[in-house]
Amino acid sequence: MMVDKAMSAATPTVLVIDDDPQVSQTLQRIVARMGLSSLRAASLAEGRKLLSEQDVEVVFLDVRLPDGNGLDALPAIIGSPSSPEVIILTGQGDPDGAELAIEGGVWDYLVKPTSIKDTMLSLERALKYHQQKKSCKPAPVALNLNGVVGSGSGMRACFDLVAQAARSDAGALITGETGTGKELLARTIHANSARASRPFVVVDCASLTENLVESALFGHKKGAFTGADRDSIGLIRTADGGTLFLDEVGELPLTIQKAFLRVLQEKRFRPLGDVHETTSDFRLLAATNRNLAAMVEQGSFRSDLLFRLKTILITIPPLRERPEDIKPLAMYHVNRLCDRYGVPNKGFDPELFDYLRAYSWPGNVRELFNVLEMAFVSSGESKVLYAMHLPNEVRIAVTRASLHKGTRTAQNDLAQQAPAAALTPPTVESGSMTLREYKTSMEKDYLEKLSATCGNDVDAMLSASGLSKSHLYSLLKKHSIALKAE
Repeated sequence: MMVDKAMSAATPTVLVIDDDPQVSQTLQRIVARMGLSSLRAASLAEGRKLLSEQDVEVVFLDVRLPDGNGLDALPAIIGSPSSPEVIILTGQGDPDGAELAIEGGVWDYLVKPTSIKDTMLSLERALKYHQQKKSCKPAPVALNLNGVVGSGSGMRACFDLVAQAARSDAGALITGETGTGKELLARTIHANSARASRPFVVVDCASLTENLVESALFGHKKGAFTGADRDSIGLIRTADGGTLFLDEVGELPLTIQKAFLRVLQEKRFRPLGDVHETTSDFRLLAATNRNLAAMVEQGSFRSDLLFRLKTILITIPPLRERPEDIKPLAMYHVNRLCDRYGVPNKGFDPELFDYLRAYSWPGNVRELFNVLEMAFVSSGESKVLYAMHLPNEVRIAVTRASLHKGTRTAQNDLAQQAPAAALTPPTVESGSMTLREYKTSMEKDYLEKLSATCGNDVDAMLSASGLSKSHLYSLLKKHSIALKAE
């Protein structure tokens, strides 16, 4: 294939990310035969750097790379400025990997060795699709992102899908860990849609018991069951004209899944105890932190319902994978707290952000906001938020991780400087320090690093070191290490 005239105005560029020189050179020769430009990277880091610097139409991406798994890097690659199409390369057939790749938005999945003909065909189709996508790209939508903060590639990809979902009436499934903000994103879709002026109705599927879920969704007539002392129109009817949001949809019982599928297909249902059907014109959004595809395999979730839910699939990355968003999220929330309590906006000590970025955030954005609220209260009338204002649990976790990392780094440095040390017993040079002197020196060094990492906070030092208070003070006195007053 030669490049189309439409393409040739600006020669498309293909990036090959593969650490195998032979594979890379073969692909680059194929690319050259097609009249295209090529770039090569031997690692994910090198590939991401090239993507940030140059426009790339297609990426050939190996799965196994020296600095990570290519599939894990898909959101960052697809979300890079030129939004390239991705063709995955793998040395072995992996059905699970293929599924992950396709769900991640790749164009094709090739198993090495692949024939030149198949490679060229895949590349040609990817290029044509990319060109068409660029030419048909809709005008940017001015999204109202009230409360949704994010500037990294992962969140930019989410916002693109939110805009796509807001323009249509199709069902959308939002996935992500607990605390990532799935409901907030669903509200953003609704607020930017044609249904924005109509109700946004939340169904917390996890809180509905199996004997109440049918009544809550479909409604009931008075006397339909014990305790039904009045008519209820139900949540589906309440959402008429607006959006119905099924939060934690994976918790819906199978019997209700079947009934709800009919409602989705026909927009008609019969309330409990009623002889007549009623209708509701609603748009469906759903969210889950569970793997619904795995639940389908286990028989606990209907495959036909999953297909209807995920017309548009939006996956929110966990906070630990987007450290670039931590600072703007923190500033947004603290400023919001200042407005709420009527106090002047607070400043931020740089060390505070170091701590926030070093923490793993298992509870994601929800946990970050809770931690910042505790820090805000702890800061009192201080005009600046410091790391000292963070809860001890966060500071201790960061300190432990830092000390552990420091130990491993030191061990790695020693191993690199003296690789034979692990194979031969150490020798003591004439005139070197005694074992007692060596232990004393290492002990003092540890305490100084502990004190610096914990910001001279005794409670944090005790938790991180595992020492008793009396033992810690004894060691500090022994090595003449002074702490600031508690």
